[in-house]
Order: sequence, then structure tokens, then C-alpha cells
Amino acid sequence: MADRSPSAGDRRRVLFWGAGAIGGTVAAYLARSGHEITVVDANRAHVEAIRAHGLKIVGPVDQFTVDVPAFSPEEVAGRWPVVMLAVKAQATREACRQIAEHLDEDGIVVSLQNGLCETLIAEELGASRTMGALIGFMGDWLAPGEIRFGQRAKFAVGELDGRMSPRLADLARLLGDFEPDVEATDDIWGYLWGKLGFGALIFGTALGKSTLTELFSSRELLPVWRGLAGEVMAVAAASDIRPRGFDGFEPAAFSAQASPADAQRSMDEMAAILKGSPKTHSGPWRDIAVHKRRTEIRDQMEPVIAAGLRNGVPTPMLRRLVDLIGRVESGELEQSDALIRRLADGDPALAVNEASIA
Repeated sequence: MADRSPSAGDRRRVLFWGAGAIGGTVAAYLARSGHEITVVDANRAHVEAIRAHGLKIVGPVDQFTVDVPAFSPEEVAGRWPVVMLAVKAQATREACRQIAEHLDEDGIVVSLQNGLCETLIAEELGASRTMGALIGFMGDWLAPGEIRFGQRAKFAVGELDGRMSPRLADLARLLGDFEPDVEATDDIWGYLWGKLGFGALIFGTALGKSTLTELFSSRELLPVWRGLAGEVMAVAAASDIRPRGFDGFEPAAFSAQASPADAQRSMDEMAAILKGSPKTHSGPWRDIAVHKRRTEIRDQMEPVIAAGLRNGVPTPMLRRLVDLIGRVESGELEQSDALIRRLADGDPALAVNEASIA
């Protein structure tokens, strides 16, 4: 194996706040490449397993174990120039307040998250200290200390103001030790809104039981997929944002001007990419069915609904999605493919409180 160690001048000190499917995967690669990596995670069993046996990556992409210092949030001490934030969206604000004392004055926080978490990070720590990322690759937390890296996919990083800055180039070089094809982009918001459109589809699949490939390929469910992604695209357009596509998801295929055939081609392409992947179901599906915990849907989709309210764009299907996911999370409803079909029915908007998201 070729030497992966960076030169002394390229070796970086990086703190990962969150060492689950996303943060743990990237942290393990950077540690293996010779960077000085420290991980923090709120799951005590995960921290103890990493300390005892190392951080283990399994799956079809790669298999290896690295030793990295691991701490609970209350244990970690020191300051870092780079913090990779990889907690669930609903934990972002609390994590930022914990990170504040560990971030160098001129340091940066990189959001390895889904949704629009960059806005919360900027509020808490400052926009000049915040950078965004599109995360497309597939990972799953399997057990304490063990993460499955299922498939490589699009990875992009960018400044919030679109500058192609020296520190962006530096960040892309660092993350190139994980994903050689990482993109430094001048349009991170376009990618983030593209991921929100894809995310609406992913949350839709979490209502059911069939695999991602089966659900994405379904002709019967095409009106649901068009409706969910189409509402996100309409809100983005009203917000003067042009979503960018990745890994088979083509935002324009879900616009009001696009045909059903356009959307089906995009759905089929996404299904083809997922065919044979060990990640048969989505992260939100695993949150509900495996981990028995809340998904990130409110923190990802309610900002879209709120932007729709501000811009006069109705989002009835996204509202029904938030409601149904909440009822599945609470145990009121069971996961079923039939629930996905309910998204396309004519029910009025359900239990989404406009006052709480406006």
C-alpha cells in the first residue's frame, strides 16, 4: 500500500463533533492518512468502543480500523483550527454552544450535515467561521465503534458567500484524503437545496418498508415523488436559488415545467445507482425501524415550509409528510408502503403548526 501520510506541513489538527455514519467515516479516513484527528460523540458506548478497539470501517468500499482519541462532550479539552460538525440537525444549536470554547478564534466549523444547518452555525458562531458541505456518500452506524461505508457519492464544500477562497482550497485538499473527487464549489447553497429535494424523497421512503430501489422505481409512486421534490424546487425558485443536481437527482426534472417522463428518468437513474448497494433503506428509515428515535425531518423540512410561507408557495405534501413521519415516530402509525401513497391524497394540511415554523 502506498504511503498515505501527509507531509508535516500538510498534517492537520481536526476535531470531529459527531462520529457516527458521516463524521466517523470521514474521521477514520483522515486519521489513516496521518492527520491528527480527535472525535467527540454523545453516545458513551460508542466513545468507549473507539477507545478500547479503535474506530472500525466495514463495507464494500473499504475495511480498516484506526486508533483515534475519543471523548464525550463534557470530557474534551483544547482548541482546534478545524471542527467538522456531524451531529443530527436537531442537535446543531446545542453542539455549536459546546464547540464555542474549542474553536480557534480564526477557526472554521464545517457542516457535514443535511438540511440548512449552516444558518444555525452562522448564528451561533459567526458566518465567517462557517463553511458548508454537500454529503452524498452512504454510511450507517452499525454498533458502538463500527460504521459501514456503503458507497461513494458526491461530496462538495463551499464558502457561504460563494468565494473561492484560499481556505476553501485548503479544506478541499484536506478532505481529498477521504474523497479524491471532492469539489470546491462557489454555489454550496445550490447543492444544499438540491439535497433538500432529494431529502424529501428519502423521508418519503421512510414511511414504507420496501427498499429504496423498489420505491424509487415504482411507477405508481411517481406522483408522490414529483410532488415532494417539486414543492422543494418551487420554494427554492421563489427564494432565488437554483438547486444543483448530483448522483442521479436532477432538480429540473421536478420543476413545474417538467414532464412525468423527466421525473421518472431521474428516479430510475437514482434507483440504478443504488442497485446492489448494502444501504437498502434510508437513514431516516433506520432511525425509525432500527434505532427507534426521531428523524431529522422537522429540522430539515420545516425551514422549507417556512420559506414557502414567506414566499407564498404552498407545500401541502411536505406538510403531510412531516405529520405522517411524526405519527410513525410516536408509534401511532406503522411503517407501510401504503402510507407513502397517502401523501398524494387530498387531505388538508395536517398537524404542522404554522406559528412554530414561520
